Amino acid sequence: MIRLTAAAAAVLILAGCASFSPDGGMDRVSELTRERTGLSVVAQGTKQDVDTARARVDEILQQPLTPDAAVELALLNNRGLQASLRQLGVAEADLVQAGRLRNPVFSFGRLAGGGFVEIDRAIMFDVLGLLTMPLATEIQQRNFERAQYQAAYDAVGIASQTRRAYFNALAAQELVKYFGRVKETADASNELAKRMVQAGNFNRLAQMREQAFYSEATSGLSRAQRQAVSEREKLTRLLGLSGAQLDFRLPERLPDLPKTPTEPQDAEQTAMEKRLDVLMAKRSTEATARSLGLTNTTRLFNTLEIGYQNKSETGNPRANGYELELELPLFDFGAARTARAEATYMQSVHRTAEVALNARSEVRESYSDYRTAYDLARHYRDEVVPLRKRISEENLLRYNGMLIGVFELLADSREQVRSVTEYVQALRDFWVAETNLQTALTGRSPGAGGASLPPSAGAAAQAAAH
Repeated sequence: MIRLTAAAAAVLILAGCASFSPDGGMDRVSELTRERTGLSVVAQGTKQDVDTARARVDEILQQPLTPDAAVELALLNNRGLQASLRQLGVAEADLVQAGRLRNPVFSFGRLAGGGFVEIDRAIMFDVLGLLTMPLATEIQQRNFERAQYQAAYDAVGIASQTRRAYFNALAAQELVKYFGRVKETADASNELAKRMVQAGNFNRLAQMREQAFYSEATSGLSRAQRQAVSEREKLTRLLGLSGAQLDFRLPERLPDLPKTPTEPQDAEQTAMEKRLDVLMAKRSTEATARSLGLTNTTRLFNTLEIGYQNKSETGNPRANGYELELELPLFDFGAARTARAEATYMQSVHRTAEVALNARSEVRESYSDYRTAYDLARHYRDEVVPLRKRISEENLLRYNGMLIGVFELLADSREQVRSVTEYVQALRDFWVAETNLQTALTGRSPGAGGASLPPSAGAAAQAAAH
């Protein structure tokens, strides 16, 4: 009886050691996010957190949004991200639960008849759960670490999506301005052509050409305006804005092209060490491997309970003793569970290898896109746009010397605006490609959606343990 009491006390002490962390694991998530985006992320679990975030959002919206400000705004205000961060609390609860012994089971039985009463009492403890607790806790610890990577993965994903949406919205806003200039030119040439036809100084075919260009310019401006609204709304959704916040301002133009392109060193190795999807896949494989060890440990004996028991009968002294409950491996020797765990482990190994292989390929592809976009934008900046400007200046001199007519001058003006719009598009493509490159190097697949890539080892561990 003394030994059983001491064992029960030891179990209670061990179970009390498992507790929740003060930060809920968010400090690590914030650190991972800051390393990859330059900004931290906070799970808003209290009213004070919500009020602080709201005040910061209002402060950011006082000025035109920069790329970094847009990302900070999304990390603070995106409700989908805040929802996904709560999954970290689920993983921590599983970790704490794994470090606590299952509650003891108390049984009570009473039989009475013919003046005779028999009472049975027993309290049972899960001894096997106590013995396998260190291994089960280690499995859940790895799952918790993976959940931290998952939370950072989601935050980095929101950051990269916001940057792309920001540059797309800003470019679309800028293109509306240039398409508006094209339409103004088309309006002027169309009206002039109509008047000259009425005066008999212009042929009908040339007038119809000007009218056709006016129609195309009008539809082009409408499409540009619709695209600008669409891109701004995409950005708005990522920023989590509504109501009066919808009047947020963007700068007038895209950031300038850098003087020199980025030359990442050991890009593929950096991806292997820093990419969150690669790190998540590794944690999943490690947890699955540990779950395989747990399965092997409990292969033959999946239930082992021991406890104190006493029995009282009318007219007899109370009897005390103990009870042992053990599953006998007569029909199931655990081969199926072991085979399942081994298959799950090999599945995890191959998925991890696939994630690593894809990561290397995406880094190479993203850098190729980045350099191509940089070279194209620089070509427009240094060659095409200046050349069009010089051509316009020469045509203006020729027009002043009455060597060309007004329609030739207007046509040249349209070509100059067109070259500028193409440069804006090339500059937008560069900044999107730069975002994709940084994401591919340290964060995740640039083309990944909101969901995680590798499956969690939690389900595999549970399946293996049971």
